[in-house]
Amino acid sequence: MTESLAKTNLLDLDPAALQEFLSGLGEKPYRTTQVLKWLYQFGVDNFDDMTNISKDLRQQLKDVAEIRAPNVETEQRSDDGTVKWLLRLQDGNCIETVFIPEDNRGTLCVSSQVGCALECSFCSTAQQGFNRNLDVSEIIGQVWIANRALDTTHREERKISNVVFMGMGEPLLNFNNVVSAIRLMTEDNAYGLSKRRVTISTSGVIPALDRLTDVADVALAVSLHAPNDALRDQLVPLNRKYPIAEMLAACHRYVQSQTHRSKITFEYVMLAGINDTDAHARELVKLLRHLPAKVNLIPFNPFPNTRYQCSDEQTRNRFREILMRAGLVTVTRRTRGDDIDAACGQLAGKFHDRTKRRLRLHSALGDSQ
Repeated sequence: MTESLAKTNLLDLDPAALQEFLSGLGEKPYRTTQVLKWLYQFGVDNFDDMTNISKDLRQQLKDVAEIRAPNVETEQRSDDGTVKWLLRLQDGNCIETVFIPEDNRGTLCVSSQVGCALECSFCSTAQQGFNRNLDVSEIIGQVWIANRALDTTHREERKISNVVFMGMGEPLLNFNNVVSAIRLMTEDNAYGLSKRRVTISTSGVIPALDRLTDVADVALAVSLHAPNDALRDQLVPLNRKYPIAEMLAACHRYVQSQTHRSKITFEYVMLAGINDTDAHARELVKLLRHLPAKVNLIPFNPFPNTRYQCSDEQTRNRFREILMRAGLVTVTRRTRGDDIDAACGQLAGKFHDRTKRRLRLHSALGDSQ
């Protein structure tokens, strides 16, 4: 007896792939526009709700396709209005997604991997290890879920205007699926976000960053966190493979490739006694002076068993003033959602760590006590 074929999850298909899928069913290109609008602008998960599509096609879609996003395991709301969802995937792993409301925007922070394959020492997600890359449906599904939830609860005041790939994972290590999800985010018939309102944050995976110049003209943020290789090797181990000079050269190439050139945001987490001295600030000025750069200073957000502490406010302000006096646009990120562990560097999720990194860290902690 032949087993029935698995149904195609439409949330896994970017606009081009969806058109190819519908063409295979004998449908004309305009059907793609209709289905995209039903999926993303109306957020439907039932083919019967697609009322401007023929009954025959609706039945055909029921037979061969499905609309399946991750499931909401928990929802937490911070005192400052931040919302965090723990989302359960089909394989039982969980990821986290965060919505940050502000006066002039609503930013959704999405994950691109289950855990993170990198080992940045100051990041809670990195300490949890890594399981796998997210599928397209699991990435765009975060926007789909948040859009439905926020429209239901606060339609008049909460709307996703920006998406940042600053959740769990290194986006450029899940290149193809991240790019497909971005195509849905910026597709006029889906979410219609401006390319400048979608930001990829990377620790500096140079080959993928060079590939990005050809396929996605979106905003770029770089997790720098140190002004020299010796220190960055400790904080961001990827630097041993792609040192700062090579990474900055790739950033310059990316800026040159953009249709509308804008500043690259360099993220710099403030760690007391580690990377926050006046000398570090002056070194950072020299490093970035030839790039269209904006520096985002991030107060370190603590997590269990970390060895780091956040620089005090006076130190952060002095660091910022040195950069500003040198002409670098610099802002200090306001900590949001830290009461529900939704702040920068705090996302952890619940998943099986295939790297055994979590176990090794716990063993090391036990040996040191």
